[in-house]
Amino acid sequence: MKAYTVHLRRSGLDSDNDIVLVMEGFCWGACVLSLIWALWHRMWLVALGLAGVSVVVNALIYILGMDVSTGYFSSVGIAILIGLVANDLRRWSLARLGFVDSGVALGDNQDEALARFLDDAPALAKEII
Repeated sequence: MKAYTVHLRRSGLDSDNDIVLVMEGFCWGACVLSLIWALWHRMWLVALGLAGVSVVVNALIYILGMDVSTGYFSSVGIAILIGLVANDLRRWSLARLGFVDSGVALGDNQDEALARFLDDAPALAKEII
């Protein structure tokens, strides 16, 4: 089972747009394709920050005259760090958009976790329907 944090934005409470589940733990998509991952989730400031980090790291590798293997391992290390904090960055972005962290839900996938969350909050489930 996976753990998800549930984020709600109560302006009208449209189930397609105002409920977001974010998985806890490492994010492989952000580790491998960090900039594309951020753009996919419409996290514009995070994408700008990731692009800036990439430019700075590559410039430092070039300025310091690191060999190819050191540059490679530095890039892999940064990608792992991004994968570790990616979902926290997503939560931060959701908070900036007015979403409130409303709890944790468990499930094998997002749909099951949301169903379990709504089973524990029947008043919220009535608002959505």
